Amino acid sequence: MSRTPPKRPRRCFLFLQGLATAFFARLGDALAARGHAVLRVNFNAGDRLFWPRPGALDFTGRPQDWPAALDRIMRQHAVTDLVMFSDCRPLHEAAIPIARAFGCAVHVFEEGYLRPGWITLERDGVNGHSRLPRDPAWFRAQASLLPPEPPEMDLSGRFLRRAAEDVVYNFAALLGRRDFPHWRTHRPWHPLHEYLGWLRRGARRPLVRAASAWRMRGLLGEGVPYWLMPLQLDGDYQIRRHSPYDSVRQAVAEVLGSFARAAPAGTRLVVKGHPLDNGLVAWGAVVRQAARAAGLSAERVRYLGEAPFGPLLGQARGVVTVNSTAGVQALTAGKPVATLGRALYDMPGLTWQGRLDAFWTDAGPPDAALVDAFRRVLIARCLIRGGFFSEAGIRIGVESAVQRLEARPGELAAAGEHGAAAASIAAAA
Repeated sequence: MSRTPPKRPRRCFLFLQGLATAFFARLGDALAARGHAVLRVNFNAGDRLFWPRPGALDFTGRPQDWPAALDRIMRQHAVTDLVMFSDCRPLHEAAIPIARAFGCAVHVFEEGYLRPGWITLERDGVNGHSRLPRDPAWFRAQASLLPPEPPEMDLSGRFLRRAAEDVVYNFAALLGRRDFPHWRTHRPWHPLHEYLGWLRRGARRPLVRAASAWRMRGLLGEGVPYWLMPLQLDGDYQIRRHSPYDSVRQAVAEVLGSFARAAPAGTRLVVKGHPLDNGLVAWGAVVRQAARAAGLSAERVRYLGEAPFGPLLGQARGVVTVNSTAGVQALTAGKPVATLGRALYDMPGLTWQGRLDAFWTDAGPPDAALVDAFRRVLIARCLIRGGFFSEAGIRIGVESAVQRLEARPGELAAAGEHGAAAASIAAAA
């Protein structure tokens, strides 16, 4: 005889900014349908457009007015849970200590640590602010209680949808500036400036892609040993807040300098462009300039602007990254990885722990059992099935997020998390 699970007590979820996607409004609908109060703070007209449901509160003040405004909102509505995408946006950073002072749970979404098919959702912080320890023994102990990792599932959606929704969001924000006169984007560039960069990159993409493919075929066909450095986005908070660099340029210069000093003769360094780069920086020129400054010939350093990561990773000796999720993909492939910033996966047994100069000659492969343990614990505690930019991804992600948001900290049992992932896979099949 089945028993009806006990009904959860009603809570009040306050949403701050998300991505330009229907995901967060649908999550609000799902929580409201389960009897919870759901509110949202709009900081610009784009936020307003992507929240077509009740419970919206417009904040039109100056940034310095935000803490007091949030304090009033939390008191007036007895907020129990704060929900946001990214914990490093300035308005979100200011909100987190206020929420903690009220005893509220803070839930932070991000792009998935593992991709595709996963969304990051953690309590209190993500990336460099994650509460996960960097202790291999802890991961091994936790993983001993977990089932095998569920199969991969692509729920990411098409780039065209992501780009279109971003354009709609930002144009709505621009057209509604009179209603939100003090709003300023958290991005380092104005959206229109970024779109011009995207248009220029799109116009050049066929030629750049063809040239990259030709260079990659030559590289793989030659069989010359090489190391791989996947670039990250210059404006990403992984660089701006969780690394010692002000820009990716500095990381490129440091890696090329180390490679020139210490890498074995006859090896190469391949620098790969980021697929979501906005085209405002000519990274090929940046890499060539850094190579010349380090005394490296064009033969030893290759820049591939539009090359796929997987085929390059397959023959690479290892990967150097600041803190990209590509590092986890490299560890899964059994490749040595060196990190230059704060990374969730930077720990003994996984990543190189010595000086970068010694990495080129002394680094060995990661501990495969620890990689497996790390991935399974990550899924159990930090990830949910889903995606932000496909209908299946949103549907599965909302279902998974509701289960995670309603759980108390002690209830995030590993078996339950994996069970939810398995159920999501079955639902999408």
